Amino acid sequence: MKGLLFTYGLTYGGAAVSLFNPFVGLLVYVCFAIVRPQHMWYWSVPEGNYSKIVAIALLIGWAGRGFGDWKLGRAWPTTLALLGFIAWATLSAATLAPNQEAAWEFVDLLAKIVLPFLVGVTTANTLPRIKTLAWVIMLSEAYVAFEFNLTYLGGYNRLWEEGFGAMDNNCNAIALDACLGLAVILAINAEKWWLKLLAAAAAALMAHAVLFSFSRGGMLGAIVCGFVIFLVIPKKPIHYLAAVVVVLLVLRFAGPEVVDRFSTVFADSSNRDISAESRVILWNACIDSMMRNPLGVGTASWGEAVVNYGFKRGKLAHTLWLQVGAELGLPGLALLVFFYGSCVVRLLPWLRSSFQLPDPAFRYLAQAVIAALVGFAVSAQFVSLDLLEHPYYIAMIGVCLLKVGVMPAEEPEPEPETEPG
Repeated sequence: MKGLLFTYGLTYGGAAVSLFNPFVGLLVYVCFAIVRPQHMWYWSVPEGNYSKIVAIALLIGWAGRGFGDWKLGRAWPTTLALLGFIAWATLSAATLAPNQEAAWEFVDLLAKIVLPFLVGVTTANTLPRIKTLAWVIMLSEAYVAFEFNLTYLGGYNRLWEEGFGAMDNNCNAIALDACLGLAVILAINAEKWWLKLLAAAAAALMAHAVLFSFSRGGMLGAIVCGFVIFLVIPKKPIHYLAAVVVVLLVLRFAGPEVVDRFSTVFADSSNRDISAESRVILWNACIDSMMRNPLGVGTASWGEAVVNYGFKRGKLAHTLWLQVGAELGLPGLALLVFFYGSCVVRLLPWLRSSFQLPDPAFRYLAQAVIAALVGFAVSAQFVSLDLLEHPYYIAMIGVCLLKVGVMPAEEPEPEPETEPG
């Protein structure tokens, strides 16, 4: 019943408010994209167009308010990269893709990410709104992690056995990695003690879920995310102590099965299991395909091209970056890498304490975005998941920060008045 009330309340209440305040609709849409009510509460929430209803309302509200504020400033390159990516995917679907149905479905799903992204970067134009967006993304994934932990402690590993939201354990581990950086940084910097505890609990739930996902890429991404967090935050003795405690806790809760599975990430070819060896072969196939077809084999068409390398039709490459390169060619891969990379690179100077920002919150939110996207980038090498919403929305936080976090120009001092004569 709680799921049904939650879903209907946010759908129709959010849609109504969105007509006057599209930013509220964006928050609901982002929450639904992560929590996925029809999958989370499949026994009580019937099939329905919940996200579509909210999306239509927020787009109407966005249009009614003049499509927001397009003075993006330093955020333009990252935004244009995403627009270029969907434009290239559309062109590739129209001209190269042998599987037209899959290609246009990809474009349609990507548009459902890009349009809310544009709403976000043109309406999240204040620091409180950016903070709210970050907390909604983090808490939505935290609830998913909470449910994973609940079933796991109850004796059934839902994450490992069946996945969630039409995604397997590996895909969900990447989603957890993408939000883990947000949770840890928010726990360190939240203004109120109860918010610190809430974010810390969220981080613990996510990290534990990554462990029992048994996803090697997910575990590696979480480790890299933790390492980046330690690099970007200003460190005091308490932070070194906390890092040691976290490492000890991870080792304590990992268990032999987790350790054994993670150790195969670095195994040589003679000791890899069949799954790991198959991935390496597929990665090499993607690289070969890029060399032979620099413009790609067509949007969402790797499943057709893979038969040329001895695999069954429909076999995924188990790597986001190389599969995008194989399907959309070097231009598509370059645009996607630039989308995420430019966001991180343009936020890097903000890590310096000497870099002037309007509010300290801009700095720690930049830390969170950098840690989250780097963790995602590493774990995404191990699974084909180019339509996962989480990293796009975290990059949206970064774009909003770049847009808003500009020091106001100092007013020139008035000329000293001189007496006449």
